[in-house]
Amino acid sequence: MDNPLVQVDPGLYVWTILTFLVLAALLAKFAWRPLLHALELRRKSIADALEEARKAREELARVQEEGAQLLVEARREADAIVSAARADAERFRQEMRQQATDQAAGIVERAQREIERQTAQAVAQLRQEAVDLSFAIASKVLRRTVTPADHERLLDEVITTLDQERPDQRPS
Repeated sequence: MDNPLVQVDPGLYVWTILTFLVLAALLAKFAWRPLLHALELRRKSIADALEEARKAREELARVQEEGAQLLVEARREADAIVSAARADAERFRQEMRQQATDQAAGIVERAQREIERQTAQAVAQLRQEAVDLSFAIASKVLRRTVTPADHERLLDEVITTLDQERPDQRPS
């Protein structure tokens, strides 16, 4: 055991312990308290940061919930607007259909009245022509007695005379 580092010297041993205790007391007085104070400040700042992060998460969750509610409300409003537009379009389509039906019925009714009027006018005109034809035939008959050949010839004369008097009303 020639190595001085491996040898145990009781005096050196006491001085080493005494130096350690003095150094520990000095460190406790001058370095340990400031170190503990710095660690406490760091612990507090970490706790504050964690609390702020928790509050930020809660605020984010609240904002996300509000955003989701706004989105749901916007969708609901959009659906209501689309439904109202569809209802308006359907009502407009029904109104247009009713107007078209009413107009068509009016046109048909006017056409029927015009047809009836023209039919009545044609019947009246035919009656008048029949009366005129009968009158013409009667006046010819009264002048003399008519044979079947005379009758046919008289009819032809009356028709020719009527055609000449009314050229615009010939049947086509």
